[in-house]
Amino acid sequence: MIHLKTKEEIELMRKSALLVSKTLGLMAELLEPGISSLELDKKAEEFIRDNGGVPGFLGMYDFPNTLCMSPNEQVVHGYPSNEPLKEGDIISIDCGVLMNGFYGDHAYTFTVGEVKPEIEKLLKVTKESLYLGIEQCKAGNRTGDIGFAIQQHAEKNGYGVVRELVGHGLGRDMHEAPEVPNFGKRGRGVKLKEGMVLAIEPMINLGGRGIRQLADGWSIITADGKYSAHFEHDVAIVDGKPDILSTFDYVEEALTKKGVAI
Repeated sequence: MIHLKTKEEIELMRKSALLVSKTLGLMAELLEPGISSLELDKKAEEFIRDNGGVPGFLGMYDFPNTLCMSPNEQVVHGYPSNEPLKEGDIISIDCGVLMNGFYGDHAYTFTVGEVKPEIEKLLKVTKESLYLGIEQCKAGNRTGDIGFAIQQHAEKNGYGVVRELVGHGLGRDMHEAPEVPNFGKRGRGVKLKEGMVLAIEPMINLGGRGIRQLADGWSIITADGKYSAHFEHDVAIVDGKPDILSTFDYVEEALTKKGVAI
């Protein structure tokens, strides 16, 4: 069942989404070669609680941490470890927050130091595909319009679009209907309506689209071992148009201060 939100509820969701955005901004400040993803996870939990939220992922489906931390060939659902991040790595940081009875769910893929130009391009194209998908998040369109826009941009650049993992509705539950695939055909899928809130999240692979799950029961990696990128925004349909509740501004401000190209 799809739960449509009032404008008042959407404003509460914006607060949840923005706390996630600020948490990702903190991660951008702290991220550097030599730090472990577990250290970042602890800082994120502390920050979320200090700002009136509850970590949305911690304990959900028995997940043991605040952040999903997925480096390099890991697509999503990686969990933090004590292994130091190193120059040339990338890492997708996916964060959820519960506040005011509503969830925020938001992700960004970071570079760790200098990375190869082909990796920089993967991140750039994945982020572009996210915004192209968001442009289609209008009342009267369908989920297939979002997926088509994402898929077309990724595949024309030679990348693989993950099929088995998709975006989703968001609200009082972390995962609500409808599913929002990152592939599809125009005019197909669930019709989009005023008051829907969607987590749109392209997962794009440098190589083929195939994936597999590690023995830890959580981490999803590319089947060919090539890098994968993941960006996510929370988007409401307000007055028939997309309204992005989350923001990359805090991340980009932190990266700019560090002299990192965005």
